[in-house]
Amino acid sequence: MSKYKILWIDDEIDFLKSHIIFLTDKGYKVDTSTNGNDALELIKKIQYDIILLDENMPGINGIQTLKLVKKINQNLKVIMITKSEEENIMEEAIGKEISDYLIKPVNPNQILLSLKKNLKEKELIKDNSVLEYQQEFRNLSLKMMDINNFEEWTDLYKEIVNWEIKLSDINDSTMIEILMTQKSEANSLFAKFISNNYSRWINSLDGPTLSHHLIKNHLIKELDTESATMFIVIDNLRYDQWIVIEPLILDFYKKEKELSYYSILPTTTQYARNSLFSGLMPIDIKKDYPQYWKDDHENGGKNLFEYELLDNNLKKLSNNRIVHEYFKITNLKNGLKLADNLKDKLKNNLTTIVYNFVDMLSHSKTEMEMIKELASNDKAYRSLTKSWFENSPLYDIIKNAKDLGFKLVITTDHGTINVKNPAKIIGDKNTSQNLRYKTGKSLTYNPKENISFKNPEEIRLPKTSINSSFVFSKEDYYLVYPNNYNHYSNYFKNTYQHGGVSMEEMIIPFVVLNPK
Repeated sequence: MSKYKILWIDDEIDFLKSHIIFLTDKGYKVDTSTNGNDALELIKKIQYDIILLDENMPGINGIQTLKLVKKINQNLKVIMITKSEEENIMEEAIGKEISDYLIKPVNPNQILLSLKKNLKEKELIKDNSVLEYQQEFRNLSLKMMDINNFEEWTDLYKEIVNWEIKLSDINDSTMIEILMTQKSEANSLFAKFISNNYSRWINSLDGPTLSHHLIKNHLIKELDTESATMFIVIDNLRYDQWIVIEPLILDFYKKEKELSYYSILPTTTQYARNSLFSGLMPIDIKKDYPQYWKDDHENGGKNLFEYELLDNNLKKLSNNRIVHEYFKITNLKNGLKLADNLKDKLKNNLTTIVYNFVDMLSHSKTEMEMIKELASNDKAYRSLTKSWFENSPLYDIIKNAKDLGFKLVITTDHGTINVKNPAKIIGDKNTSQNLRYKTGKSLTYNPKENISFKNPEEIRLPKTSINSSFVFSKEDYYLVYPNNYNHYSNYFKNTYQHGGVSMEEMIIPFVVLNPK
């Protein structure tokens, strides 16, 4: 392995010979310079890995040298060494992107530790993370075999996601592959758990918060008739996607509460989001508000009356005391317009925003080869989500909301899963089109790959005919008809879908934040 090249810039470099010998013995190659001007000429000629820079030098001082170093090579790491602990000097240095700073007098071990931290950080993190996961692997395997309640499944899923992000960041493909196998095993066991418990949850209070419970059990408690709350529903937002955009939001808001709730089945906008806003299960929406409901086989939009369902729900829960508005953002123009007009919404107790971009992103992946390449796996999908969010009107809305003093509540309607394995299903022409669930008559399918409910009313879903049933794909299966089976299997493989039973689709975040 080649030695790391260090340039040490200090007008008293002769007094540091023992330090330089120490670093040389540790495998570093150290060049020296007594002033900023000579150092800059060296930096133009030699590719250094890191600079040790004295802050207080005659001629151009350390801060001025730092500025010029960054003009030559913006990515070159600089450790500043200073006699002064004055706050303004450190703030100026940090503002010009130093990697670390040390206060004189420094001993060789201090310098060595700082060099390791900055030059070998990724290696140290990788080694430590791999060792930690290897130690945790057996614990996770034993844990998932013994889970018997929804809280433990939520905790396990979050633990797996956190490991996935940590191992993805260090690009250890072997460990990631092992974790993905473990995650697949967990989803298989999770599907059995849902099959055994879901009907009981739906028909009793014994279970997690579900879509139709969310506003009553959680959102309504966050509302204050004297102040303004913004309720943002980002469609298709998985827990891992929340994890990568959360730090951006925490620059402006402090998190007061985070919990997970479970999406109802099917994990789709038509069912889960209508249920979320109405406070009702789909069978009851169809019964109480037939004008707002369309079955799968009927033509027309399935989510055209979210405001009306939300309005009726809030009226029941608050005796008409909540003043609210609802916005659905489906394009850049509408998002920018709302960001510019947020001040007008301070008159509301609640401003609800449905932001549809993540849904468009996941669905467009099946249509556009470019998106398929950009989001070829979960790591890339998270990265794409973060990049979108940083440049979206939604981020502007959140920043403006902070300045105006809005309380913020963020959630989603369901998640998505990257599907890998096609599963054959046979149904009639009125069978629904979703790839992760089907409803219709005389459905023929493999029970090893799916969960079925022969009587939809058992899980509070409306029947489309007297003998219709629901079939939900589990794990990472997706449903394909026998006609043109090979074509559609390949077309939809490795795309993000929702509607079925997986931790990614069902276990989703609800977060409460207050402005900093």
